[in-house]
Amino acid sequence: MNEPQVWTLIGVFGTALFGMLTLMSTMFVRILRTEIGSLRTEMRTEIGSLRSEMGTELRSVRGEIGSLRTEMQAEFASVRTEIKYLDRDVQALSRRVFGDDAA
Repeated sequence: MNEPQVWTLIGVFGTALFGMLTLMSTMFVRILRTEIGSLRTEMRTEIGSLRSEMGTELRSVRGEIGSLRTEMQAEFASVRTEIKYLDRDVQALSRRVFGDDAA
């Protein structure tokens, strides 16, 4: 253990080990950053496509609701007209049965 070559070899191996550790940690950090960046890009792309799909579907649903609203308004107008006719007929019947004074 007193030989200078032994201490030199210990220093060389220690330095090599420390250098390899530094190299591996640097490469790991670089790879990790690259993977996180690609994942971020992929997520942004997917979220963007999901946003456009949802926008398209919402516009479609709004159109369907608008057409349903128009259809319901037409049906309600038809029911109102029928109720007016029914009211008119009931008033005519009550005048006929009870006379003009009762109505």
